[in-house]
Amino acid sequence: FILSQVGIGFIGNTLLLVLLINTFLVQLHTKKPIDLIFIHLILVNIMTILFSGIPEVVNAFGVRNFLDDIGCKVVMYLYRVTWGLSLCTMSFLSIFQAMIITPSNSRWAWLKPKISTYMFPAFFSFWIINMLIYIRVIMRTWAPYNTTEVRPVYSLTYCIGKDPDYIQSAVFRGFMVLRDSLCVFLMVWTSAYMVNFLFTHCRTVQHLHRPSLSPRPSPEAKATHTILALVSCFVFFYWSNSFLTIYVCYKRKIKGLENITIILSHCYPAIFPLVLI
Repeated sequence: FILSQVGIGFIGNTLLLVLLINTFLVQLHTKKPIDLIFIHLILVNIMTILFSGIPEVVNAFGVRNFLDDIGCKVVMYLYRVTWGLSLCTMSFLSIFQAMIITPSNSRWAWLKPKISTYMFPAFFSFWIINMLIYIRVIMRTWAPYNTTEVRPVYSLTYCIGKDPDYIQSAVFRGFMVLRDSLCVFLMVWTSAYMVNFLFTHCRTVQHLHRPSLSPRPSPEAKATHTILALVSCFVFFYWSNSFLTIYVCYKRKIKGLENITIILSHCYPAIFPLVLI
């Protein structure tokens, strides 16, 4: 199953990336600022698949201990960073679309013409924040055959993580909880705003048209529906995977749940291009 997830996710995201890049380079009249956010998100998805999915596929074919300490540190660090980038970018995508559909009389209307200028600074800050948060992963990750003296905090088939320092571990997790809570709150808040806007807009359109007519949704409404679907899928898979991962950390030798967490962690990158297309 993991092989099909990785294959579908990698091919789908790559094709979607090619289409969006073609839009930017060739079909200049159809490109939109929001496409840059999609491109960044697709690149992050591809990196997530490469740094997490490929090692799982290699392991599924029976290859054991194929990463040394340096390999484990690089793979785990980049996987964690890209997963954090997915969360931050999805939050920014939701905020961006909410600003796009904001009417001119809204109290947030002043942000509408400026939101595009915040795009690259936002991407840069996402990278810096997540790279700093997960530096600890580099120091606390080893190949599974290289150490046995401390119980793993998390254990994958190709790497283990250990954290004997309780205080530093609590600070590290506190930063992650703060980042996650803020991003999810912004996603839920902006999604609720967009749902309310669409509902109000739909009622207004129905009053302006005869009941027998079925007006076609605007491009903004279609884009908003797509982003709401993406946000809903992301929040579901992200929190399902997070809760299971925390549970598995405190329970040893639950092979079935470990496999489920692996599957959940690759579900969103795999279905993202399907939802967007």
